[in-house]
Amino acid sequence: MEYTCADYRFEMILLNLKRRLQHQGLSEEEREHILLQIKKIEAKMGLE
Repeated sequence: MEYTCADYRFEMILLNLKRRLQHQGLSEEEREHILLQIKKIEAKMGLE
């Protein structure tokens, strides 16, 4: 399997989203939106 720039980009986005989940003070709506984005990216990367 070839590791591409797109793969790297998705990994960095995923890492950033997971860091954002750890912040205190997120509203439930923000948390749900971040979790949805994480699921979409993981599906694109085949990590489900």
